[in-house]
Amino acid sequence: MPDKSTRSERVTAAAKDKVTPHVAPHAQPGSVVPGAGTASVVPSATPGAAPSAGPGAGRKIYAVVKYGDAILEKPSSLITKFDTELEELTEDMFASMYAAQGVGLAAPQIGKGIRLAVVDVTGGKNPEAKIVLINPEVVHAEGEKREEEGCLSIPGFRGYVIRPQFVTVKAQNAKGETFEIRGEDLLARAFCHEIDHLNGILFIQHLSMLKRDLIRRKIKKLRKLGEW
Repeated sequence: MPDKSTRSERVTAAAKDKVTPHVAPHAQPGSVVPGAGTASVVPSATPGAAPSAGPGAGRKIYAVVKYGDAILEKPSSLITKFDTELEELTEDMFASMYAAQGVGLAAPQIGKGIRLAVVDVTGGKNPEAKIVLINPEVVHAEGEKREEEGCLSIPGFRGYVIRPQFVTVKAQNAKGETFEIRGEDLLARAFCHEIDHLNGILFIQHLSMLKRDLIRRKIKKLRKLGEW
């Protein structure tokens, strides 16, 4: 998911992500803790424990797969092996996402059909905002918000998509620990967008048939010109 948020949205997201999570006295690891800002989890199951080095420093940068590649429209496989290789892949995905100026990236977008996505709505400005989602699923959603959306795999095209304003996602981090995290506004949109990718769904499938067909025709022309 590309970073097309306004400066004020990024500042607000960064500010919220700096809030120290509220920990319920008897909370279980991974449970949602109300009132802890945009992203709220019990610290013992921190989503995507990741080194705090500068964005993308010394990592492998993957090319982003474009619309038309079959992997983007296939459901991804569950991840059952949690090892160093997986942790390295998550860091490479963050680096690739930052290089593409995105705020979210799913494994199918780098040609890997596994249920893994990374999200950072601050665009690398706040290391604590890095979130790894492995085998994620939305367990609760509320509200609606219609906003313009784009995709790193469909560069140059955008459209208005209705997403939940608030979502709670259940997932695992790179160590295999299960957690739940709540997101709102841009973070909720990023969660839904990336989980859609893992289910083989692209944002254009949420658009009207007319808008979707128009985008497809334009991409077809670009492909003929060798520009896609």
